[in-house]
Amino acid sequence: MKRNTVFLILIVLLSLSIGYLFGTQNDLNISAANSSHPSINKLNRLITYLTNDYVDKINADSLVREVIENIVDELDPHSIYIPAIQSESLSESMKGNFEGIGVQFRMLEDTIAVSRVLEGGPSKRAGLKSGDRILMADQDTLFSKGLKNEQVISRLKGNSSTPVRLTVFRKKQDSIYNFNIIRGPVPLPSINASYMIERNTGYIKINRFSQTTYSEFRKALIDLQLEELKNLIIDLRGNPGGYLLPAKQIADDFLEAKKAIVIVEGNNGKRERTVSSSEGLFESGRLYVLVDEDSASASEVIAGAIQDNDRGLIMGRRTFGKGLVQQQMPLGEGDQIRLTTARYYTPTGRSIQRPYDSSSRLEYYAEAKEREKINTIENKKNTLIENDLIFKTPKGRIVYGGGGITPDIYISNNDSPDAIWSQYLISSNLVDLFVFRELDKNYKKYDFSNAPRFFNEELPYKKEFIEAFKTFCKEFNLPIQINSENENEILNFIKAFIALQLFNENTHIRIINQTDPFILRALQEIKGH
Repeated sequence: MKRNTVFLILIVLLSLSIGYLFGTQNDLNISAANSSHPSINKLNRLITYLTNDYVDKINADSLVREVIENIVDELDPHSIYIPAIQSESLSESMKGNFEGIGVQFRMLEDTIAVSRVLEGGPSKRAGLKSGDRILMADQDTLFSKGLKNEQVISRLKGNSSTPVRLTVFRKKQDSIYNFNIIRGPVPLPSINASYMIERNTGYIKINRFSQTTYSEFRKALIDLQLEELKNLIIDLRGNPGGYLLPAKQIADDFLEAKKAIVIVEGNNGKRERTVSSSEGLFESGRLYVLVDEDSASASEVIAGAIQDNDRGLIMGRRTFGKGLVQQQMPLGEGDQIRLTTARYYTPTGRSIQRPYDSSSRLEYYAEAKEREKINTIENKKNTLIENDLIFKTPKGRIVYGGGGITPDIYISNNDSPDAIWSQYLISSNLVDLFVFRELDKNYKKYDFSNAPRFFNEELPYKKEFIEAFKTFCKEFNLPIQINSENENEILNFIKAFIALQLFNENTHIRIINQTDPFILRALQEIKGH
């Protein structure tokens, strides 16, 4: 039962990061845990024999985990075993918050440097700032100890209402400060950004579907409607899914009464059809949904409901292609299994699940990424896959089943070297790291104190930032040639990450969107109507 460890880790990470769709907690049925199935009795006896009678001493827990991994590996690629060590972070993401002090940090010269203070958390209320060095937590010295990230987190995180006294060095004032912080819930918003991108046109970015997503979405939409909202862009790019309920609730807000949203079929063959109510918040304005190859599961439920009901335009690239529903079930001692228990279908009856029987899990997840390299709508592989099925919407438009949601308006990749590096820069932490180091090193030179003015004005110190970024690229051996064609985009990235570290994520995304080809294409479509 030996396994390639790297392969296993990669599969688990891919499975955790994309394509999950959870039913409600009430759907969970764990009666199987008390089953007296003959096969379970056989396994129990085997473990007992190995533990009590085998000639060599064995680690029964490790052996059981390996057996579970082998069994789950024979199932569909979205059923996975989740060890206890990974369960907590996954649970936090799905709850929409975690408990702690609410900072992101970097280790600089063996010292904890705050890179971002999270909105709505205890540290924000206490007055911590980006660039602060955390020297001590209570009486525990945290610098010059070679601490790993996990060790730092264990000292700073804790249950709500528990106190921690932080000793902080603030470089800008060259002073030591003490903060008495009461740990508490720190929001993990699923709505990254919400704002009026142009007159009468709003934008909402949803990064996942957690327990708090619909309440966040409803507030964002109502706020936009106060500003004469007529056109709405919903950005689901990179959204891997989550809970099914908020996806259905959001789709309901866009549809007239009695329109199908999604059809779920359990292992008993029984189908449950969800239809819209008469209380939608945005049933008549123009709707544009942005998707890509990393939009999966609950994201595809929304895209499918909008497309199949002729409610709006789906724009971007074909989605991941995941039409399975999971339940997360406890195995004991903190371990869990995410088990596929149902299939879902879009309102026209199409399954968008990609085939997986003939491919390994690694190949299955890699296929969606391979699509990014295909660059033109004329290439059939970019929109359709083998054995695609044709369906028709109520207005007679052709839509496809068998592998993801095919967009109504395709937006190709730009495969020029500059574009590839730009995408790499924005998806990696390199610009974020550069900005933090540059602001920290030259804190007396740079002064950014007003978020609205910062967004609306041109980035100051442009020449200094470009020269510093060239030095940074050389230090990290990055083969980036800065020229007249990409300089403005790089400066925009720098400006965006300054906003992320000093202001908030909403300002960060607003700046990124100014040069985003998906956003620009959506705005072009809106102006054409």
